[in-house]
Amino acid sequence: MNVFEELRDIFKTVFDDEELEIAPEMTARDYEDWDSLAQIRLIVETERRFGIKFTTQEMNGLQNVGDFTKLIEGKLS
Repeated sequence: MNVFEELRDIFKTVFDDEELEIAPEMTARDYEDWDSLAQIRLIVETERRFGIKFTTQEMNGLQNVGDFTKLIEGKLS
């Protein structure tokens, strides 16, 4: 499974929505339930699943799911 597929599963878990489909250009504005608490849950679950940590600066620089995917890939390489 690649990073994007793993991230898709994290989104489905965090939002408890097995039908949820994400796209690289997706932002929090595109999904009604994606609020600040959901954002924290996404970060924590992603860190746990991949065994990585994010800085506040890294998270503040993200524009969309594609950026998040690239950040994760960079930390894993």
